[in-house]
Amino acid sequence: MSRVSKNPVTIPSNVEVSTTNSNISIKGPLGTLHQKLTNVVVLEVVDNEIRIKSVNESKHANAMSGTVRSLVANMVHGVTIGFEKKLQLVGVGYRAQAGQNKINLALGFSHPIDYIIPDGIKIETPTQTEILIKGMSKQVVGQTAAEIRAYRKPEPYKGKGVRYSDEKIVLKETKKK
Repeated sequence: MSRVSKNPVTIPSNVEVSTTNSNISIKGPLGTLHQKLTNVVVLEVVDNEIRIKSVNESKHANAMSGTVRSLVANMVHGVTIGFEKKLQLVGVGYRAQAGQNKINLALGFSHPIDYIIPDGIKIETPTQTEILIKGMSKQVVGQTAAEIRAYRKPEPYKGKGVRYSDEKIVLKETKKK
């Protein structure tokens, strides 16, 4: 069994867990998340804990038990607290403005970019150069942040572009005569 899956996932008092053979559903104060499970992993809900067991001792079952444990732990965290990513726009004239169901980005192109916000995601712009992405699903929040960042990745000479708030850009030295 995986070292990760040996640790049980604790269930807070305001979270409900329901499992079937191939699905798990976790309901909390922020909403409900569903995850499909493989047939090599079995979940047991005992005394406010979720224990993950692999059906057999194969390498695949061992790997999947750790993966499922991480997914379930992220689901519990997501329905109770939620996840957030913060992006920064660096560059002259780079700005963002969040609307009802889309975010308008000015990233130095000849046209503005309208990004449609996926379901379950809230995007805020505290300032014109900051984007705050919030949601229940860690995967969807990370994917949304990656798609927005992909419009204009930070370039290595001046550092202009869309970057994560904790990202360090290593700047290259310019060409010398």
